[in-house]
Amino acid sequence: MIRDAKKKAPAKPRKIVVAPSFTRERTLLKKGIWPVAGCDEAGRGPLAGPVVAAAVVLDPNNIPKGLDDSKKLTESKREALFEEICATSSFAVAYASPARIDRDNILRASLWALARAVASLPDAPKHVFVDGRDKIDTKADCEAVIGGDALVLSIAAASIIAKVSRDRLMCRLAEDCPGYGFEVHKGYGVPQHMAALNELGPSIHHRSLFAPVAAARARHQAGVRAAGLIEVHTTIDIEISA
Repeated sequence: MIRDAKKKAPAKPRKIVVAPSFTRERTLLKKGIWPVAGCDEAGRGPLAGPVVAAAVVLDPNNIPKGLDDSKKLTESKREALFEEICATSSFAVAYASPARIDRDNILRASLWALARAVASLPDAPKHVFVDGRDKIDTKADCEAVIGGDALVLSIAAASIIAKVSRDRLMCRLAEDCPGYGFEVHKGYGVPQHMAALNELGPSIHHRSLFAPVAAARARHQAGVRAAGLIEVHTTIDIEISA
């Protein structure tokens, strides 16, 4: 009797890793269009701190190795690449404060910061790649690239500059406003941050119109009022007893 051959398990599909490339920038360079900048921002999602935008013009002859979307890199790798980008490229950084975010909304504040970063470059670019769906207000030709930090090398470089710049700033804000843990979570709404918000109330660095911050402010104020009433009643009881 012939036994059926064991069926082999289907091979698992290989995961294709796509790294950002310099193809788009080099194509423009060959046409005589240069400088070409990539720009990206960090900090749309947090409850505290500014949005930080960066614009970068890479040196075609001296591009740091290992550039990638900042979210895919370890902190130590980001820090190392940050120093390399600063040493070899032209770049600029701009900030949109929590007050501007509350006034304009997070999207408009981010686009404003991106435009400021591009405008602050030492040499005005002739073409700008921006991460996302929205173009920015710039005199240069502008091209929005969805997922650009994983596709376009200059955008990847900008994502690193923006992320490291913001992380360092949040560590400084932690010294100014201790107790919130900014140095750990960088302003994102993790449980540690929410617990501190409920206990301490929002700081001047929080985005006051973001729903979790507004809710925490209301809870904190209610707690303060309740504590005040308890103190008043206690004082009255003591005076009556006396």
